[in-house]
Amino acid sequence: MTDIAIVSLEQPLETIADELGRSFAEYGFAVIRDHGIPQELIDSAEEKSKEFFALPEDVKRGYQLPGGGGARGYTPFGTEKAKDAEVQDLKEFWHVGRSLPQGHALAEFMAPNIWPAEIEGFKDTFSKLYSAFETAGGRVLEAIALHLGLERGFFAPTVENGNSVMRLLHYPPLGDDAPEGAIRAAAHGDINTITLLLGAEEAGLELLTKQGEWKSVDVPEGALVINVGDMLDRLTNSKLRSTTHRVVNPRGDAAKRSRYSMPFFLHFRPDYEIRTLESCVEPGKESEAPEPISSHEFLQQRLREINLA
Repeated sequence: MTDIAIVSLEQPLETIADELGRSFAEYGFAVIRDHGIPQELIDSAEEKSKEFFALPEDVKRGYQLPGGGGARGYTPFGTEKAKDAEVQDLKEFWHVGRSLPQGHALAEFMAPNIWPAEIEGFKDTFSKLYSAFETAGGRVLEAIALHLGLERGFFAPTVENGNSVMRLLHYPPLGDDAPEGAIRAAAHGDINTITLLLGAEEAGLELLTKQGEWKSVDVPEGALVINVGDMLDRLTNSKLRSTTHRVVNPRGDAAKRSRYSMPFFLHFRPDYEIRTLESCVEPGKESEAPEPISSHEFLQQRLREINLA
């Protein structure tokens, strides 16, 4: 059985499109080298993320927005719970989203960002990283479009001004008081279109194969992990799979260390109608395709399921 694809974004997209497509169809995951996000920017972001999570608990909680569903700012440890999970995940995080000017047609769907005053350069660093993630994600979507036999730029208008969210994640050292059965991130699927993940080199990320077995995702230093989200799965009628995955608790000394990562959840624009592509539906089985739904309504349904709405 072929493994999870590892490809370079420096290669012509036509030469990697089908390898990416194969990996997404089999595993829902692929690994991207040479993704174009500057290492200096990544290093700065990691440093500032660690600085924020090291702040006193009461300071961090001052950036929690009641009623915001965690879409911006801080979400405390033990808040998010995977769909169908019994206990909350062992993590805390910060969300950065898109900033739209007042009066923009989609501004009602996107709350303003907030920024911690305690961390110098936080806004500038993560605004730049958000933009860099978007650029890399756009390239991946171009390759996906080519694999699906679509125009290379098919996805560009579908994600323009999309409700994409960058998450700064901290998994604290594991304590003896963790609830029974709790892990860093319980088995779940991502809601969005595609996810781009930095900081997955440390062991722990696992995906569930078609055979029902957990498979570790091994990542070269500095590479991006890409996985298909539920929105793209729905659009392609599961031709490209949104795969259940998790972050398991480490053993030994690793359990005593924090783990940090930065996923970017790339979303369709809120008013985009997710209507299954005709090319992904077998003739005579049109009635079995998912019903069309707006990206915004799909997101709200799923956020309610994971305790964030």
